[in-house]
Amino acid sequence: MNFFQNAPYISKHMALNEKLAGRIRESLAGHEDVEEKKMFGGLCFMVNGKMCVCAKTEEMMCRIDPEIFESVLKKKKARPMIHNGNLMKGFLFISEEDLKTKKEFEYWIKLSLEYNKVSKPAKAKSKEKGNPTARAGVKKRLLVERSIKQMGDFLSSIQ
Repeated sequence: MNFFQNAPYISKHMALNEKLAGRIRESLAGHEDVEEKKMFGGLCFMVNGKMCVCAKTEEMMCRIDPEIFESVLKKKKARPMIHNGNLMKGFLFISEEDLKTKKEFEYWIKLSLEYNKVSKPAKAKSKEKGNPTARAGVKKRLLVERSIKQMGDFLSSIQ
């Protein structure tokens, strides 16, 4: 499947930096298995089924080797990704201001593609986990079970 095929649809329906997304598309044009996906509040470029880089409104997110993460942060202008209060080692944001030169831009793309070759794909979600109705059913069942236990505890305490 040609990954450019869905690009116009995606870009019309979300706020993102189209110029940055275009630079990423151009840089990844020679790679076979590239797909664009709406993720992380931007447009992510999946390579070999794995998240590689993402264009956001004013920055690019790169997935790099967690082993070199700290050393790269020390020598390059980038900020780490914090998700739900947790440091996401291997995920960095680079401001568009720091991606002006082709050399700097390609440095980040190269780091991301190198790690993509050895990174493990994301774990597949179970059908129950991925299905909102099933999740709601599990949540409801747990609430009912807890309520029944609390009612039993209460009745035991008054006897």
